[in-house]
Amino acid sequence: MSFNIIVLAKQVPDTRNVGKDAMKEDGTINRSALPAIFNPEDLNALEQALQLKDRFPGSKVTLLTMGPPRAAEIIREGLYRGADNGIVLSDRAFAGADTLATSYVLATAAKKIGSFDIIIGGRQAIDGDTAQVGPQIAEKLGLPQVTYAEEILDIKDGKAFVSRRIESGVETVSCPMPLVVTVNGSAAPCRPRNAKALMKYKRAASISELDGDQEKIAYIEARPYLKVDEWNAAYVEADLEQCGLAGSPTKVKAIENVVFTAKDARNVPNTDAELEGLIKELIANHTIG
Repeated sequence: MSFNIIVLAKQVPDTRNVGKDAMKEDGTINRSALPAIFNPEDLNALEQALQLKDRFPGSKVTLLTMGPPRAAEIIREGLYRGADNGIVLSDRAFAGADTLATSYVLATAAKKIGSFDIIIGGRQAIDGDTAQVGPQIAEKLGLPQVTYAEEILDIKDGKAFVSRRIESGVETVSCPMPLVVTVNGSAAPCRPRNAKALMKYKRAASISELDGDQEKIAYIEARPYLKVDEWNAAYVEADLEQCGLAGSPTKVKAIENVVFTAKDARNVPNTDAELEGLIKELIANHTIG
């Protein structure tokens, strides 16, 4: 028994380094101003896929990401860790997408891939924190979904058995396949790069990254396993009205950096009455609360 697994991955700006240039005038993220990293919870999702691959020999893990051509770096990272191949969805028509437009493009690409048994993604991306894309993809594909997953325990009799974190603890659920699973950051961390895979795939690239270099193109054509597929809107037959800014009803007006600076210092006696008075004062002047 083997499975075709799609892992949703996203190259995100490192939100630990947000500065004044983090947003463009149109309300979209200025990704060129921020370092790009592999979305942390997507790494947790990748590990769940790789564990399934380990348990069910012959299973295939395909990474799917949407972004500019440089997002192919995410595919290489996945290949270094054990994924089999990857696809970059890149088109100017996809730029500025909110969760609705993003989920539309990813769902359309999943349909283009065709045969799959499970789609796994991180619960949310750190540049949005919405946790909406996974469930929206499930809805668009008409698939059942399991959210807040911590471990895919087993697959048998056409069902996936998943342990998920809920507010009051942990529960185990079963779900018919194919399905969509979104994974928490509390799940197992992703395994490190494999040295042999790193040497094998370090020259993997998408067509845009080759930039017309005929020597590099010839090198990859002679080694098809190094080709990172790059699909545009036309290839996945996407409706342009549902892509990018055109298909995004969410509009961000502004982002502000708020920095608190100390104006004075006060010593408060360590008594319940004094502490209660200080808290009430801070609430009244909106410092807290």
